[in-house]
Amino acid sequence: MCLSWQHSGVQTKRPWPIGETREVLNDRWKKLLNAPDPKAAFREADRKIHKSYKDLEDPTKQLAAIAELPTDTPVLPIVRYGYRSFDRQWIIKDARIGDRMRPELWRAHSGQQIYLTSLLTEVLGEGPAATVTAEIPDLHYFSGRGGKDAIPLWRDADATQANITHGLLDVRRKVYGEEIDPEALFAYAYAVFASPSYTERFWDELSIPGPRLPLTKNPALFRRGAELGRNLIHLHTYGERFADGRTSERMAPGKAKLTSAIPGRPNMYPEDFDYDEDSGALRVGSGEISPVDPEVFSYSVSGYDVLRSFLSHRMKESSGRTSSTLDKIRPSQWTRSMTDELLQLIWVLEATLDNEHELNAFLDDVVASEVFTVTELPQPKDEEHDPPKGVEEEADPYQMSL
Repeated sequence: MCLSWQHSGVQTKRPWPIGETREVLNDRWKKLLNAPDPKAAFREADRKIHKSYKDLEDPTKQLAAIAELPTDTPVLPIVRYGYRSFDRQWIIKDARIGDRMRPELWRAHSGQQIYLTSLLTEVLGEGPAATVTAEIPDLHYFSGRGGKDAIPLWRDADATQANITHGLLDVRRKVYGEEIDPEALFAYAYAVFASPSYTERFWDELSIPGPRLPLTKNPALFRRGAELGRNLIHLHTYGERFADGRTSERMAPGKAKLTSAIPGRPNMYPEDFDYDEDSGALRVGSGEISPVDPEVFSYSVSGYDVLRSFLSHRMKESSGRTSSTLDKIRPSQWTRSMTDELLQLIWVLEATLDNEHELNAFLDDVVASEVFTVTELPQPKDEEHDPPKGVEEEADPYQMSL
């Protein structure tokens, strides 16, 4: 694999530090500090409320034990989180609340970081072979299962150390006769893996876990893939990333529209949703979005139903697992921002489906072109698989497959 450092995403081991809104997480934190039995509310495993832990980004800073905090202690920052493919939620950025918070990822995170995720330790299913996120990803971000499946573009927060096998760009420069930047290679790889025909074409080969990247020797074809990948990265990170590091706050609207508002009154919070394939109407509580194409509603990533799962986690009774009374603290009302996020997801899926023909044609051309063989490419050194120097890596049960 040309992207050497592959790492597991965050594993909190308890659901409550992750939520659909900032407000929910702030309420859960307050409830924890004021609980009659904080230990039971916390749900201890490896993390204990009577122990102190190092800060996620500053290992010289020791955080006080949760059990020692005054009941009015404010929560640490609540930040965006890559919960599942295309599903951005929120997490409390606190080393004390998760058993495997992956400080090595947090210390390499920045506004320029992008994570490619796939199944590297399990067999891929139908759909794209990879997705991306601009946020720190969950352990099971790609499809609700997996292991060491997050691959950062950069090894450092300043985006100066590319996570690319040493010497690989030099080999490609000699063949292409031009400089190749890390973001272009990352974008090219995403265009290949995001093609829906990738898993169909290589189904038998993918019985051995981990996608393999065909690298074309055709410079024009490489540039074409890099441009496709950049556009797709921009789309799949909701405009938060371009492959050139710029950001954009706005998403282009798609054809699905809010035809009936989802009520914001607490007593009308959606309890269920349903979809009418004939009319293309997606009903959320008493609200409605239309038209939603059947392909959008059924879009999946290796068995993970994107839109269904997004909605299921946001109903009055979440479909997610519960292990604490804190998990029962849910959004008190459906907000306009929640509707906006739902619409944006639908628009992203619409545009993704619109791009499939072009991605498939690109992959066909890559396979038909002359590609690099394994012996022509440098192999990563052992240290390139490791986190950046100076970062103490947490114990991880997952092993790399590539």
